[in-house]
Amino acid sequence: MEYVSALVPPVVMAVFFIGLIVTIVKTQGGANKAKEDAVVDAVLARAEHTRQTPRDTTGA
Repeated sequence: MEYVSALVPPVVMAVFFIGLIVTIVKTQGGANKAKEDAVVDAVLARAEHTRQTPRDTTGA
């Protein structure tokens, strides 16, 4: 019975790891991808606009 107690932790870890990988693969693309891409595009556009906006350095 020692072999069973020795195998349980790696098997449990493997099951959780496989579940994690499956979850990651399932959440790639699909309906959420368009929303995520839109958010990233908005952040990049805002950062680009902020970077290109000239600052008033006259100190008036």
